Amino acid sequence: MTDTQTLEKDILAGIAAAADEAALEAVRVAALGKKGTISELLKTLGAMSPDERKVNGPAFNGLRDRVQQAIAAKKSELEAAALNARLASERVDITLPVRPEAMGSVHPVSQVLDEVVAIFADLGFAVAEGPDIEFDDYNFTKLNTPPDHPARQMQDTFYMVPQADGSRHVLRTQTSAVQVRTMLVEKPPIRIISPGRTYRCDSDATHSPMFHQIEGLVVDETTHLGHLKWTLEEFLKAFFEIDNVELRARPSYFPFTEPSLEWDMRCDRSGGQIKFGTGNDWLEIFGSGMVNPRVLENCGIDSSKFQGYAFGGGIDRLAMLKYGIPDIRSFFESDLRWLRAYGFAALDIPTLDGGLSR
Repeated sequence: MTDTQTLEKDILAGIAAAADEAALEAVRVAALGKKGTISELLKTLGAMSPDERKVNGPAFNGLRDRVQQAIAAKKSELEAAALNARLASERVDITLPVRPEAMGSVHPVSQVLDEVVAIFADLGFAVAEGPDIEFDDYNFTKLNTPPDHPARQMQDTFYMVPQADGSRHVLRTQTSAVQVRTMLVEKPPIRIISPGRTYRCDSDATHSPMFHQIEGLVVDETTHLGHLKWTLEEFLKAFFEIDNVELRARPSYFPFTEPSLEWDMRCDRSGGQIKFGTGNDWLEIFGSGMVNPRVLENCGIDSSKFQGYAFGGGIDRLAMLKYGIPDIRSFFESDLRWLRAYGFAALDIPTLDGGLSR
């Protein structure tokens, strides 16, 4: 082995053994620096004869080029290793942890309210809202409720402290007051539902002093009881997720509708649970009727030109019927065990195309 080959072997070994860039730089200086071994070797070319330079020149320059390439490759390798080490030491996990099981639940009343709104929105109804504390005029008078009507008595209505003029506000006994507010500011055609809290002096397994109600109102020039029946049938089919609904109308009385009807739904009560769309039993489901012309006139609507229908029912009661909840009082007891049993997942949003219930 020639001296040049031995020198190249030693330098390449030093390059391969370099553990970091500082050690590699020391090898480079020793070989290619101003006084490096290869640099000194190249300086000897000037004292050689032309024939010697012709042989040794390419050999020395080739040696220099191979060493430079080896140093560059090793430097790239060390830089990549250093970068990987730095990335490993400075690594931050920005991925989300596994989502824990949700601790909270959506209350059945909130879920059913969303279901009801989704169905009626698909039928073309807008949602109207109003205050819980209402004018006596909107809650009773404009709805054609006489001054001596039993609903106005203290045993049925929560009255507020008298005003300076002697008038008294009430906790609304029905969301029909929202219908009045709507008719006072909007002109027909009107198609709304008015969900919300209502209050009455009543409490047992199926009644609560505070409960949730859904009412609907349609006012135009051509609507009639057939439209009312169809609307209720389509709602009940969608809400209870059944194909067939049979309704039975019974005459009733409400001051704000004429004629007034209550609707019973065919069901089967056998087996300890209620099944709708089959059986020989009937269950009252909604109160309704054609809007009394006096109510229209009280709200500034020409009853000789327009007519309409209205309906109403309890959201809490609908939740009890659909999800088998036996006692309405448990809705308001803040029992987490009950909510875990009857509640809904926070992301279980009801839609008609995706399914209303779980």
